[in-house]
Amino acid sequence: MKPNTRRIFIKKSILAGAAGTVIPNYTFGIITKRSGSNEIVGHGDFQFTVDKEWGVQDPSKIPVNDCHEMVLDSQGRILMTTTGADNNNILVYDKSGKVLESWGTEFPGAHGLSIMGEGSDQFLFITDPDTHKVYKTTLKGKILMTLERPKEVSGYTNNEQFKPTETAILPNGDFYIADGYGENFIIRYNAKGEYLSHFGGKGEGDDKFNCCHGITLDTRDMANPSLLITSRASQEFKRFSLDGKHLETIALPGCSICRPVIHGEHIYFAVIVTKTWDTWDGMLAILDKNNKVVSFPGGSAPTYSNGVLNEPVYDGGTFKNPHDVLVDDDGNLYIPQWASNKTYPIKLNRI
Repeated sequence: MKPNTRRIFIKKSILAGAAGTVIPNYTFGIITKRSGSNEIVGHGDFQFTVDKEWGVQDPSKIPVNDCHEMVLDSQGRILMTTTGADNNNILVYDKSGKVLESWGTEFPGAHGLSIMGEGSDQFLFITDPDTHKVYKTTLKGKILMTLERPKEVSGYTNNEQFKPTETAILPNGDFYIADGYGENFIIRYNAKGEYLSHFGGKGEGDDKFNCCHGITLDTRDMANPSLLITSRASQEFKRFSLDGKHLETIALPGCSICRPVIHGEHIYFAVIVTKTWDTWDGMLAILDKNNKVVSFPGGSAPTYSNGVLNEPVYDGGTFKNPHDVLVDDDGNLYIPQWASNKTYPIKLNRI
């Protein structure tokens, strides 16, 4: 059965089973089944069942701390970063939720995770704001390159100012580092790790950032690829040309965005917090090609007033602090969570 046909069949089956359930009008798209079956979250064409047991492991054997980001390799394996000085910082899952291996104790603040290359030549970039470094590694954890604060950028006077959170890689091997917890510069390097240029920095102007936490390459317009960069504390992301010129700002009130993830024509991202860092109130967001939110899994249905997004409302239970979204070929989502009492990643099955 083709993926889309299978998804339509599953969706009809699940929705038919839910039809006899009385649903209060304050469910925000989440349905709790008394029979013990999974919840349904999301809106419109983007609805999912929630599997909170997908990634759970025995913490005495495979411990995690704060989980940050996930990527999919060419073998169909899912790699995830997690912090900690006494545990491996990279976990490798298969799609069933089994941990195949774990490695790496050199990245205690393991945060951003990017993957590039083909087949056996794939490699990773791991950012660690705690060690103030970015590492290029093999899929087995061999360190190929280590980058510290760029001495070519006058905004830095010591290594501790450099607190990288994310990378984005171009097809030619050039890559960008987002210094989201540091001085908020975006620094471009060539494939050899040689400094090329930089832009950004802290500030409120169009070309500045208020926590450039995430960055990704957007190739949906093949003729004009661009960079989508988070300005998380301002609850927006910004589009820049590859040479660092500001193109547009997309405001998303109530959404503290981790990193934008492109899949097909849509943008996915984790909203780590909507109101306060003192309580768990995060969700996911899915935007169409016109930058309009079409689904808030874990939150209220998206609405707009005079073209401005109304702040979403947390559903009260799906997530804690979601930090990233990985989308597989069937449209299923995998969600690592930060500061969530050492919880393992959650899977959302597309219906």
